[in-house]
Amino acid sequence: MRWQTEPRVRAALLSVAVSMLLLGLKLAGWAWTGSSAIFSDALESVTNVVAAAFGLGALLFSVQPVDEGHPYGHGKIEFVSAAFEGGMITFAALLSAGYALLDLWRGPEVEQVALGLGITTLAALVNACLGALLLAEGRRLRSPALVADGHHVLTDVQTSIGVFVGLGLVAFTGRRWCDPVAALVVALNLGWIGARIVREALGGLLDAVDPALVRRIVAAFESCRRPGLLQIHQPRLIRSGPLTHVDVHITVPEFWTVEEIHGLLGELAREVLARSALEGDLAVHFDPCRRELCACCEMAGCPVRVAPFVARLPLDHAGGNVARGEAGARP
Repeated sequence: MRWQTEPRVRAALLSVAVSMLLLGLKLAGWAWTGSSAIFSDALESVTNVVAAAFGLGALLFSVQPVDEGHPYGHGKIEFVSAAFEGGMITFAALLSAGYALLDLWRGPEVEQVALGLGITTLAALVNACLGALLLAEGRRLRSPALVADGHHVLTDVQTSIGVFVGLGLVAFTGRRWCDPVAALVVALNLGWIGARIVREALGGLLDAVDPALVRRIVAAFESCRRPGLLQIHQPRLIRSGPLTHVDVHITVPEFWTVEEIHGLLGELAREVLARSALEGDLAVHFDPCRRELCACCEMAGCPVRVAPFVARLPLDHAGGNVARGEAGARP
């Protein structure tokens, strides 16, 4: 089956397994020490396990091939997984803050601080390695679900650092209130990270413009440019997991035949996707040229030219808006 050889799925399986082991370790540490900071860290691990399992399910769904009911594939489910993961982080932040405030009100009781420090350090090291791996694989494979999971695991590292600082202050000063205060700081950081992940995932679901990606596509068109490719405008991108679907208008000489345009399209699509290092497809709408473009058209032997060629304009000049990903004005 495809999922058995899919690197995104293998990475997600590793995340689930490691998260479950660390959750057990942190719950034991909380039971032994009574630390509210370790409790916050354990709550973050609970969300890690749930979110990693949800992400695994999303990836198993996303690797299904394109079908009649899903012409753009199933990759959008990865943005749903990322939004869920961000929501889980935010929920864990609220629970952690509530427990820390309760601990401050009733008076914190922390025991076996050295043991707590050892458990926290071990968990942070394991999560740092796992988070770095998930982020690297997610970016290499263009997987929003893996990238979100990697960020989530690295927030667990930040949580562990906060716990380490809190327990270290308790051990050094003897002031037990340092532990819940550290937990509160950790909760605020978790809330901010969770909200950011949700915002980015919603942007993917709503096909929000990614200016950097649009500039990449425009640069690929520029590098593949040939006589007759006068302007590109109205670039639109749909991201579906690792796939990117590009829809763009290209202005070409009005006297070109359908056969000439069709020949250009197949070759151009392959080159643009290869040079932009994107996996997906390219849909092109061809528009006939207008007379005011003659000065920037280098087509030799043009039968409709009304002005001599002066200079070729960069493709992102068209309409003044292409490089920002907005719909460029038609000539």
